[in-house]
Amino acid sequence: MVRRTDTRQRMLDTAADLFQTQGYHATGLTQLTTAGGAPKGSLYFHFPGGKEQLAAEAVRLSSERTGTLLEAILGDAPDPATGIDRTIDALAGFLTASDFQRGCPIATVALDAAAASDPIREACVDGYSSWHGILTGYLAGQGLSGERADELATIVLASIEGGLLLARTRRDLAPLRAVATHLHATLEREFS
Repeated sequence: MVRRTDTRQRMLDTAADLFQTQGYHATGLTQLTTAGGAPKGSLYFHFPGGKEQLAAEAVRLSSERTGTLLEAILGDAPDPATGIDRTIDALAGFLTASDFQRGCPIATVALDAAAASDPIREACVDGYSSWHGILTGYLAGQGLSGERADELATIVLASIEGGLLLARTRRDLAPLRAVATHLHATLEREFS
């Protein structure tokens, strides 16, 4: 038996998955409550701001989970090039395991709804900023100046985002693998 207190978390988990795969506008309220195993009235009980609030919180949840994964992968890597290789491998694994439905947990919502909703846009900005901060901190910890670490983190993040989008659209990991190869060579040069 499912506890009542789990309803909010189930709805967040369900929303994070649906928004990542379908986008904000293609995901309806009935689908969110049904897939989350929640009564229809519970959406506004748990999220008084409705779908917009749910989406912003789901983006934050997905961002935190991805940030935790990124920190773990980089923390276990013997060097930056290997760390980014392993990060891209993990993302490629999620993409193929989902039959190319789950790319970046923020991008689909960002492209779909961020322009029309400040709470959603802010959640997307916060998510990307968090990942950028993780990368910047990691690269600075490996010996780069703060300015260079910041610049390189932007390049890494933007490259991976673009590679994921192209791979998902083409249903082919080749773009993501090309990004991995380029970033690996760039990081090896940077840290040699």
